[in-house]
Amino acid sequence: MRILLFSGKGGVGKTSLAAATGLELSRRGYRTLIMSVDPAHSLADSFDLETSLFHGSTGDPLAIDKTLAIHEVNIQKEIKRHWREISSYVISVLRTTGISDVEAEELAILPGMEELSAMMYVNQFRREDRYDVIVLDCAPTAESMRFVSMPTTLEWYMKHIFPFQRGIMKAVRPLANRVSPVELPPDSYFGNIKDLFSRLDGIGELLEDPNITSVRLVTNPERMVLRETQRAFVYFSLHGLTVDGIIVNRVLPSEVTDAFFQEWRASQGKILEEIDSYFAPVAVKRVPLFTHEVLGRERLEELARSLYDGQEDPAAITRTEAPYTFIKTDGRYEVRLQLPFAAKGEIGLFKKGDELVVEIGTLRRHIGLPTSMASLTPGRAKLENRVLTVEMKET
Repeated sequence: MRILLFSGKGGVGKTSLAAATGLELSRRGYRTLIMSVDPAHSLADSFDLETSLFHGSTGDPLAIDKTLAIHEVNIQKEIKRHWREISSYVISVLRTTGISDVEAEELAILPGMEELSAMMYVNQFRREDRYDVIVLDCAPTAESMRFVSMPTTLEWYMKHIFPFQRGIMKAVRPLANRVSPVELPPDSYFGNIKDLFSRLDGIGELLEDPNITSVRLVTNPERMVLRETQRAFVYFSLHGLTVDGIIVNRVLPSEVTDAFFQEWRASQGKILEEIDSYFAPVAVKRVPLFTHEVLGRERLEELARSLYDGQEDPAAITRTEAPYTFIKTDGRYEVRLQLPFAAKGEIGLFKKGDELVVEIGTLRRHIGLPTSMASLTPGRAKLENRVLTVEMKET
């Protein structure tokens, strides 16, 4: 099974591109599911489906044709299916504060519930071998980061905190419930957590396997959008996911020569050069600005033709190596870059804001640094076995 994860700043067009990709995969005969992980779902709107048709089936995959289905995760249904004990306890605690039942139910939808529910479905569909490809239309960048970091965080909690916490609660619950104004969570609450974790077992390895999961970052040729795309690229790499493509959406087509767009064209040209330089050797695709809103199947298919030219297979594995990794060993920070075409020679290193810039001959790479390394400066560097290792140190 393949998982294609589309992420980007809100409003860049990732839902349309995810939907177009799903249509192209379906056309090629793949059993395809497009799943929306964004709480503000717009997947059904992208296909221009009637509200009554889709939302009557919300919470389960809806077949579009023989090889294509779409799925908008409905958190209210997920609470009833998977989060019942946890939600009931949170609601009971909130009620003690004096807020109304309706408010309590709304506030009991905790951050991360929707993302975890989506992960459970991905795991379930993988085990059932129901689909060949799952296209994930993720929430805007910050929420996408939470999505990919959750498996690691939850695994750490289950190993180090959960057994101790559950044991302590069993011991003190009878006494504490007599004197506490709020009852401690029952053991069924912890049983619910354990059951959820079992449903997520293996999802972390699934997301980090480049032969299964690929990230496609969607951006626009605008400075503010590019900065967020660069940060997303850094953090997906930091969490071990492979970004195999950058899609620059809404590029002014060459036939637009009106003087009104002259400044826009010059600005986009500079940004496009930066994008090619920053993300190399990751492939960059350009999608033109259409003369109309991309809405409905016919126009999504038009977008798919522009994106894949009727020949490229969106499910193809094009990258299995992360372009760079961040390492901390014995208190030392290192950045390691894959440079398959570089030869030994004079290496130039310098910082530019929160980026490390590496130059070897005519080759230049820009590496965005995570927060923990942004204040460090480059020190020694060595090139061995096509991998450049740069030591980062305090100034």
